[in-house]
Amino acid sequence: MQNINLPAFDYLIRESKQRKQIFDVFRKKYVVLTPEEWVRQHLAHYLVNELHYPKGLMHLEAALENNGMKKRADIVIYNKSLTPILLCECKQPAVKLSQAVFDQVAQYNIHFRVPYLLISNGLEHYCAQVDFEKNQISFLQEIPAFNLL
Repeated sequence: MQNINLPAFDYLIRESKQRKQIFDVFRKKYVVLTPEEWVRQHLAHYLVNELHYPKGLMHLEAALENNGMKKRADIVIYNKSLTPILLCECKQPAVKLSQAVFDQVAQYNIHFRVPYLLISNGLEHYCAQVDFEKNQISFLQEIPAFNLL
């Protein structure tokens, strides 16, 4: 897999039916190792290992309904009261992080109503804070650690 701009972590990869799979410690199962999954796994481990997000408060591939269609949010982080606080959208490194990608996570946020949004393609990462009262979004210089949310 491609080198990305996130720290390495220990992982298990296996070959199954001629497809590579990676063991997802969050979902506790092997999943197909796509370029997007590679980014999702790295980002999830970065949030846990470097920014101290509790593994037990993280949900990968969280189901939601958007405009009558079933979708999945890549990563949803909850606070200790089990209220969602951070929504992450991952793309493979070949996908440029554009307004369309940010619009996608913003659409998902209609369902979750989290105060923080994060998009990443493994090479670039953008985090924004949502102010629902003022109907404003402001981009942050860095991804906040869990204790700052």
